[in-house]
Amino acid sequence: MTYRVRNIVIALGLALVAMMLTLFYVTNYKRSVQHGESQVKVWVAARDIPAGTSGAELAKSKAFKTTQIPKRSVVAGAISDTQQIDQLVLSQPLYAGEQVTVRRFQTAQSQGIVGQLKATMRAISLPGDADQLLAGTLKTGDHVDVVANFKLTNIQGASGDYFATRIVLRDLLVLHAPEIPASAKVTTDAKTSVVVAVTDTQVQRLYFVMQNAAWTLELRPVVDAQDSSERMEGNISVLTDGISNAQWNHFLEGNVRNLR
Repeated sequence: MTYRVRNIVIALGLALVAMMLTLFYVTNYKRSVQHGESQVKVWVAARDIPAGTSGAELAKSKAFKTTQIPKRSVVAGAISDTQQIDQLVLSQPLYAGEQVTVRRFQTAQSQGIVGQLKATMRAISLPGDADQLLAGTLKTGDHVDVVANFKLTNIQGASGDYFATRIVLRDLLVLHAPEIPASAKVTTDAKTSVVVAVTDTQVQRLYFVMQNAAWTLELRPVVDAQDSSERMEGNISVLTDGISNAQWNHFLEGNVRNLR
């Protein structure tokens, strides 16, 4: 075989290999394109949706719908089931026809206090001393009752001042626990504050108490918290409940003698 013939054979061989590689590439490309064109189900927004709504509420209100699109068009993070966002809150607006992705949602906690408010719920800050607010004991996520003591004056048919105590609000969620003031070691009057969740009507009662009564918080059980029937305590009930008439008369007689 001459040198020229050998070069021709080599060239033909290389050309054949190149042709086979090209054919293999084209075949694989066609397969990948066909695979990408296969239709899959995705969830999309049925309407424009503003940020701040929970995934559970959106699914319940039928804010999402399913549609079929080519598999290659599915965006990263697209949900396959609305339960994936049940415990999340929409952090960015979704527009009609957009695919629903977990990337548009966050946990309520990650949005701070505002992420935990919805409908008629509001947040209010209660200033008070460390003992009132259970500073050092109370934790974010706890539930508390508000106990208030009112001074009653000018009661018809009665002389002097009277006091009445009752639980005015129950089961309030602590959105931000009070911090122990730096000066708490020096004085019991050191001030701090707690943020609690109330409804837009409960806030009126709570603010009235803040302005017109002595009050404190009480911590509720974490598990199986229950409430007794409503009750109000005052001068007479605190002194006389469980006391017999004879004991009460004896008390009065003793105090009258001491006053003479």
